[in-house]
Amino acid sequence: VLLLQYRCMKHIHQLRTTTTTPVIMSKIDRELLAACVHKVVAFSKGESIQVGDETKKGKVRGFLETIELQTTIKNFDPSKDKRFSGNIELPNEPRPNLRLCVIGNEAHYTTAKELGLPAMNVEDLKKFNKNKKLVKRMAKKYHGFLASWNLIKQIPRYLGPTLQRVKKFPAMLTKSDDLEAKVKSMKSTVAIKMKKVLCISFGVANVGMDEEDIIDNILKTVNFLVSLPKKNWQNIKCLYIKSTMGPSFCIYA
Repeated sequence: VLLLQYRCMKHIHQLRTTTTTPVIMSKIDRELLAACVHKVVAFSKGESIQVGDETKKGKVRGFLETIELQTTIKNFDPSKDKRFSGNIELPNEPRPNLRLCVIGNEAHYTTAKELGLPAMNVEDLKKFNKNKKLVKRMAKKYHGFLASWNLIKQIPRYLGPTLQRVKKFPAMLTKSDDLEAKVKSMKSTVAIKMKKVLCISFGVANVGMDEEDIIDNILKTVNFLVSLPKKNWQNIKCLYIKSTMGPSFCIYA
């Protein structure tokens, strides 16, 4: 009986240490991360920061810089191993300037206009008449699209296959969806996708956010990223963060 109890307790302990968040997150030094985030934000504000042995003077840009998380994968062969991918919704909206267009039925079209969102209805779609140039020009204006459930099947009829080819085919809006919440969700969602190369980068925050919110987003993304490859941390060679126009900072190696 004592032996069974011991084995049971050992099994429970193993489950706890392999599934709880703190064990995964212990690889990231929060103090180091906070210092790096502070430098990223300071550089974007035009302040001088120390990067290694150099002092670099920042510059205020005329746009909202994205903060990227960059990683290099190890112990992984993209030509043989199954490539991983996944989407995560972050607690703090990293892409407030994400341009989304709603292709809506009467209800969604009206709501979109009330929210100040770009919107099109069936009559607007008919004007394109499957003209590839016009559809491409329109698609370039937006980062993504949302379409009502009862219109989404009609899109190829009016626009042709162009949106699918440029990887901007609309996400579906169901009858019960809250449009404002759906837009917020899309602006907060980060896609992680392993391709043919071992380096991956994706936006997780922006320089206009509060530093604690930036840290929360980074930690949650790292936690999710590490869960995707088969060997978890053993597949992560290094992690860096950087703003669009700023220097990079190592947060794990």
